[in-house]
Amino acid sequence: MRGKSLVGLLLAAALLLSASGAALAEAPEAQGPEGAEAAAEAALSLSSPSVLLMEASTGTVIYENNGDQSLHPASITKIMTLILIYDALEEGRIQKEDVVRVSAHAASMGGSQVFLEEGEEQTVDTLLKCISVASANDACVAMAEYVWGSEEAFVEQMNQRAAGLGMENTHFVNCCGLDADGHMTTARDVARMSRELITRYPDIYHYTSIWMENITHVTSRGSSEFGLVNTNKLMKQYSYATGLKTGSTGLAKYCVSATARKDGVDLIAVVMAAPDYRARFEDAVALLEYGFAVCRLYQDTEGVELPELTVTGGVEESLPLILPEPFSYLSVEGEDLSQVEKVLDLPESLEAPVEEGQPVGCVRYRLGDRELGQAPILAQRSVERAGFGDYFRKAALQWLF
Repeated sequence: MRGKSLVGLLLAAALLLSASGAALAEAPEAQGPEGAEAAAEAALSLSSPSVLLMEASTGTVIYENNGDQSLHPASITKIMTLILIYDALEEGRIQKEDVVRVSAHAASMGGSQVFLEEGEEQTVDTLLKCISVASANDACVAMAEYVWGSEEAFVEQMNQRAAGLGMENTHFVNCCGLDADGHMTTARDVARMSRELITRYPDIYHYTSIWMENITHVTSRGSSEFGLVNTNKLMKQYSYATGLKTGSTGLAKYCVSATARKDGVDLIAVVMAAPDYRARFEDAVALLEYGFAVCRLYQDTEGVELPELTVTGGVEESLPLILPEPFSYLSVEGEDLSQVEKVLDLPESLEAPVEEGQPVGCVRYRLGDRELGQAPILAQRSVERAGFGDYFRKAALQWLF
């Protein structure tokens, strides 16, 4: 476990035990740190052999047990499939309105499906719903073929994307998660790809929030309605749930990557190889409740007012600055984050040339005597070194005016 602070552990123990209707045998304060830690561990009694809890904005791992155990992922594989579909949308290679023609291979997929037929046409938007809501294997393969020409080529891209995310213990063999030799991942890697999907493409919540919806099959036999029902029962059972993906096969048992938001904190709870259908959701809720009890997130959404920096020897005498992204800090120690101070750290001047995006300083975030972290300050544009002609023009302008 990471971040086992006394404050966090007490909060987690009290919250989880009260949720189950239990009562502490003695006051946590009387137990001491070791007793409080034991109470929290007892409250966080999980059935699944491999779990991991991550805070999404910072990627901080809050809790894990066997997070690097290699296991079959079942349909949580589809998280990477969705990432590649969204990559293609972002790059403009496909549009949600595009019409996809279903191949015989896609229509032949077993397991969870929406019973697409060979030659049937559906939009990318509809197939995204089928994947996100109903975990449809046939829709996955149809999209894989549409985006990269074949499922094999798509899977190659899945593995490349996984490598780029640092998913060192993952290898995909197919795009939908059916059991196959060598199709393996870990709870840590599932959390990494889940984080990439929800932080880079928050539009996915538009689909994962659907509980029930109908799609229309139009085939040679006519038109018919088919009902989609969300496989993630947390969307009805847990008020803070936002997504993300369930999975189950004979080898994988029961898995889920569950996302939830409370008080501005986004958590990812990965549960793998749970013994049964209910245990995966119970373990996910226990992890999420623990995380919300111990986590406090500081985000600098206001930034700081940045001066223009003096440039010497350049074609321009000053340079505007930017903070490229907001600073976030996750606390599991119960600190008062309202007391965070921001300190600007910049040189008095820069010497040309300066490149656009070049780091020129930072904002330091401090809480008391401790530095929580830094946010880089970058040059907003380039400033070239001044030549003889530049100095001559400057002198002429000064003489004339």
